[in-house]
Amino acid sequence: QVQLVESGGGLVQPGGSLRLSCAASGMIFSLNTMGWYRQAPGKQRELVASITSLRMTNYADSVKGRFTISRDNAKKMVYLQMNSLKHEDTAVYYCKPFNYDAWGQGTQVTVSS
Repeated sequence: QVQLVESGGGLVQPGGSLRLSCAASGMIFSLNTMGWYRQAPGKQRELVASITSLRMTNYADSVKGRFTISRDNAKKMVYLQMNSLKHEDTAVYYCKPFNYDAWGQGTQVTVSS
């Protein structure tokens, strides 16, 4: 079955950067659009970035210009480079392939001074 393992979260000050990683298995990774989602306390899970098999990317307005999604098909990895972090970016971050109903455990990102 599809398995996803996110890593790279942590505590960072406002204006700082983090790079999240997601290792995927159990599917033909290179053919799947991958997304990074986040869920803040008391809020619904939202899609923040996606990347297609052809590496076309899309971003939520709230992160555009600050976050960059990328993928390494050989390693079956997807990444989220997050710069200029804000308090409102605090959330649990998840990666997910669009075509599968599978979630990992997520990785916590906390932006706080």
